[in-house]
Amino acid sequence: MRIAVSSDMDQPVARALVAELGRRGHEVTAYGALRDGGDPQWAVCSATAARELAEGRADQAVVCCWTGTGASIAANKVPGIRAALCTDAYTAEGARRWNDANVLALSLRLTSEPLLQEILDAWFATNPSQDPDDRANITRVTR
Repeated sequence: MRIAVSSDMDQPVARALVAELGRRGHEVTAYGALRDGGDPQWAVCSATAARELAEGRADQAVVCCWTGTGASIAANKVPGIRAALCTDAYTAEGARRWNDANVLALSLRLTSEPLLQEILDAWFATNPSQDPDDRANITRVTR
């Protein structure tokens, strides 16, 4: 799977994210502080990663900033994006299942490397619900 990853800071957990996605066999393209010469502003790099997904150059995206809030806001400004700020595995599972989230937003401050593993496990193991009520809700928020 092609995954666009952005971070506004070059933090150990952001580097661990890139390494773990690669270890899991994904093709990772990094943006922001994770890319030489990249614009590290959260509003810029998060939107860039989200656009990669929206325009079909990535299959999913992961956006990071200190709290994860700004990254999720910036990503959600891109049409077709449903970014979810996930601070634990249960939230990641729910975001994929009930919200059909296609962008994972992470907090660099709150996400430890063991927690990152749990979040990624839940994110990739969960498929979007096919329940008609759940699908109707997704349709309501689709731009």
